[in-house]
Amino acid sequence: MSTVRCQISMSLDGFVAGPEQSLAHPVGRGGLRLHEWMFAADRWREQHGLAGGERGVDADVVEEMTRDVGAYVMGRRMFGGGDGPWDETWQGWWGADPPFHTPVLVLTHHPRPPLPMAGGTEFRFVTEGIAAALDQAREAAGDRTVAIAGGASTVRQYLAAGLVDTLDLHIVPILLGAGERLFVDVGEPDLEQVRVIAGPTVTHVTYRVRR
Repeated sequence: MSTVRCQISMSLDGFVAGPEQSLAHPVGRGGLRLHEWMFAADRWREQHGLAGGERGVDADVVEEMTRDVGAYVMGRRMFGGGDGPWDETWQGWWGADPPFHTPVLVLTHHPRPPLPMAGGTEFRFVTEGIAAALDQAREAAGDRTVAIAGGASTVRQYLAAGLVDTLDLHIVPILLGAGERLFVDVGEPDLEQVRVIAGPTVTHVTYRVRR
């Protein structure tokens, strides 16, 4: 059976998104600072059709976390959009050729037909909840990894349900002061630290979620 893995960047004061999330600021004000380490990595830039970038520990982490992923699960807001009925002309934040290149199961309350994109990405919209989305992701992934991509609410739901096998936290040395926390209403997951990688600025910590 496929492994369910989640990776997410977090500030020193525990926030995974900044305050005042909106269409103009999808990860909140200041939230993009959580991901600057990733944007600078050559592997991330390559996945997004960009040249250049830095090679090093952080780039190795980006490469590892995208290797052997057979399907992704994400919330509607990470795909791009609010909570109301779909504008089916809207194709999300990710452009015509999203970086996933696999099926992406999008949690939503509003049905929508599958949305195939360039490069092998297909967004599939799931209205039956997190277990149904994971079942469909496992079927699509086969023996490959299922990645719970986010956002924070989606990750929290899977942690609370005990459905995550591995959690990777990328701890960024910034203070956001407010925003969206990861570890809220997740119960008491039994986390075993299995690896720490110190990058130039970011610390990458891997936990196994014990059953």
